[in-house]
Amino acid sequence: MLENHVVLVLGGGSGLGRGLVRSFRNEGAEVAVLEVSASKVEELQTEFGDDVLAVQGDVTVIGDLERCRSVLLERFGRLDALVGCVGVFDGNVSLHDTPLDKMPALFDEIFHINVLGNMLATKVFVDLLDQSGGAIVLTTSTAAYAADGGGPTYTASKGAVSSLVNQLGFELAPRIRVNGVAPLTFANSRLRGPAALGMDGWDQSQVPVEDMASAFERLIPLSQMCEPEDYAPVYAFLASRHNKIMTGQSVIADQGMFNRALMSA
Repeated sequence: MLENHVVLVLGGGSGLGRGLVRSFRNEGAEVAVLEVSASKVEELQTEFGDDVLAVQGDVTVIGDLERCRSVLLERFGRLDALVGCVGVFDGNVSLHDTPLDKMPALFDEIFHINVLGNMLATKVFVDLLDQSGGAIVLTTSTAAYAADGGGPTYTASKGAVSSLVNQLGFELAPRIRVNGVAPLTFANSRLRGPAALGMDGWDQSQVPVEDMASAFERLIPLSQMCEPEDYAPVYAFLASRHNKIMTGQSVIADQGMFNRALMSA
């Protein structure tokens, strides 16, 4: 699917992003990763060696994005697809339980990473994608389309990403295809909590897998708990030149969840 493609994965050091890196390599892509965590960059280098270009940097820092661009061009000479997997969760903390004095910092942190990070990366790499007739694939969430997938801040940020997909799909056509994927919860997610609420030491991998599996069995029509790699074929198609039919759309990969009129008693 991705033979002769150069793909940059934002936030490819763990969770969904790491699964996509593995799968994109298997699909024939040359893969680069921008990852903020130095330890995760080391893990990528241990797993892939020189087969993956791993660059440490923050997607919200223009200088880091520009440095990543320079290194990528030096190695590959072009870019065919930009895939965004960066994000921070709000811990599913409700509006009622969020301290009033923490709300501005919480909003700024989550929107800065989840929304602005994608916008800045698009701005820095858009000319390369225009040259290649490439693609952008951003990660939104089922939380953008139905309640109870997170707290209000995370949910609003993912709604913003979905709207960003719509707008960029319009602005960047016909040279660049822009789409999104809205995954359901999956195993081995490393989405961290917000520093604004003192939860930056927590991530979703600390939720017991058996608890999530039990909920899936009760509520989700396709009840098998997915791994990050299970979403990769959707991302790969949207990122590839095989996609000639979709732009400005988000694929809701919900395992049939939204096909139920009643989720729980």
